[in-house]
Amino acid sequence: MNKGLWIVQWILALLFMFAGSMKLVLPIEEMTQQMQMPGLFLRFIGVMEVLGALGLILPGLLHTRTGLTPLAAAGLVLIMIGAVVVSVELAGAMTAVLPFVTGMLAAFIAYGRWRIAPLPARN
Repeated sequence: MNKGLWIVQWILALLFMFAGSMKLVLPIEEMTQQMQMPGLFLRFIGVMEVLGALGLILPGLLHTRTGLTPLAAAGLVLIMIGAVVVSVELAGAMTAVLPFVTGMLAAFIAYGRWRIAPLPARN
């Protein structure tokens, strides 16, 4: 179970790092043309995605504050709930499949690292 959680953590960390960095790098005007949301809100989501990606990986690699990993995953679940709602409202249910699956994987990590296979902290 531990190896499976690590694999999913790395995949989601790469996904959220890419998505978050794109929201931070792209010009606000370009982002708001694609999504009808305030530009600063999209930047905020980008920062939260990057921090969530780091929270999925760094505590386990550094063996410090390992309780932050399930919290980071839970925060990413909240972001994905918002993404599902926005996707359904703007483009229909079929576009919400990817954010829904991503949110479910983040929930799997949150529960798995909280209850099933918590990461050991350095003594």
